[in-house]
Amino acid sequence: MPLTIRPANLSDLQFIQDCNVAMAAETEDLGLNVEKLSQGISYIFDHKDEGFYLIAERASQSVGTLMVTFEWSDWRSGRFWWIQSVFVTPAARRSGVYRALHQQVRDLASKDPQFCGIRLYVEKQNVNAQNTYKQMGMQHTHYAIYEELA
Repeated sequence: MPLTIRPANLSDLQFIQDCNVAMAAETEDLGLNVEKLSQGISYIFDHKDEGFYLIAERASQSVGTLMVTFEWSDWRSGRFWWIQSVFVTPAARRSGVYRALHQQVRDLASKDPQFCGIRLYVEKQNVNAQNTYKQMGMQHTHYAIYEELA
């Protein structure tokens, strides 16, 4: 079956929300506050300058999603496109869904005159995802991520 990648819209909010809940449970054994999550997803739809979602569909059924956000790099005087909130439904895994989503990000980013690279972060124990990202030509960096939550 052919795969279609398209920009997400508000009618995809429930699918994106369900994917985020499933991803958090699967990769980090974490439950999400669904109300806050819904607000966070809606925020991106309302602030297109900060990011966007893509949806992968097969036979008119959503089978994957990811979000892209932007980070300015003073060192490169350019914009990194960060891939986040990646989820492919279990039945659609290992069938090219992520590859197609990633390629769409590449294609869109190549049209951005300020684009300087694609980045993402991945859970340390998620070896399957790490292998997929390596197969896409991404490289493990020497950076570690730290955070301070409000």
